Amino acid sequence: MSTTTRPGVAPPPGYSPRRPRGQVLSQVLLVSASVLWLLPLLFALYVAVRPYSETRRLGYVSLPHSLTLANFGDAWSQANMGRFFWNSILITVPAVVIVLGLACGAAFVLTRVNIKVNVALLILFTAGNLLPQQVIITPLFRMYLKIPLPTFLADSGLMYNSAFGLITINVAFQLGFCIFVLSNYMKSIPGEMYEAALVDGAGLWTRFWRLTIPLCRPALAALATLLTTWIYNDFFWAITLMSSGDKRPVTSALANLQGQFVSNQNLIAAGAMLAAIPTLVVYVLLQKQFISGLSLGSSKG
Repeated sequence: MSTTTRPGVAPPPGYSPRRPRGQVLSQVLLVSASVLWLLPLLFALYVAVRPYSETRRLGYVSLPHSLTLANFGDAWSQANMGRFFWNSILITVPAVVIVLGLACGAAFVLTRVNIKVNVALLILFTAGNLLPQQVIITPLFRMYLKIPLPTFLADSGLMYNSAFGLITINVAFQLGFCIFVLSNYMKSIPGEMYEAALVDGAGLWTRFWRLTIPLCRPALAALATLLTTWIYNDFFWAITLMSSGDKRPVTSALANLQGQFVSNQNLIAAGAMLAAIPTLVVYVLLQKQFISGLSLGSSKG
């Protein structure tokens, strides 16, 4: 007997439609992935709200006898996180703005200006993303020690141990990915719009600033969210290219909470939770644009 019903006909009593196996399997995989992704975060939050004396006596994987928020205040004061948050802002915000500005201009030229080397340049930018950062650390470190900077950009007078140096290296490594994404996004914009603008007498700058940029706002919001997360959470370059602890971003400042012989993991977990707040705020503020940028990019072209 068939379990399907015709449109407009009420199903018999006790009838329950069967879900396809693929739908059930996809939901199981989605729930499993969500649990695996949230489990480390929840465990870190659980450790952050437990007293250190209790975890030292009972272990980290144990039922709590008491919970406290004192670890967050201690982490904020002991690590001087307010200053390091400001350092992260001074590095992240200019780097994100510069990357998006340069990527928009380069992507527009690669997609809307006929140049023979367009494809070669796009391949070059894309190939740069495949280069591991650790491969160039030795020559880059030596270059940073020899490249001079004016004192208003770096107190040391060098690229090394300066916020400008961290901004530069982050821009260099993130630029290729953004150009690749924006160029594909700009290709999805109908060419008839540019032809109509050209007929109306719009110049190259007008077609870029007044036509292309407004249409790319969802993609720019998505990239801004990703760039903020990546640059803000950077730890490798901050440790390698900066020697002064008071100039480092907040991610590397968490090392100040670790003692020479004993590490208070509850304090470090609380500091990590505090350090994650700005990226969560950025995602919440740009959530709609981020999701729309990803969905538009997947459905166009």
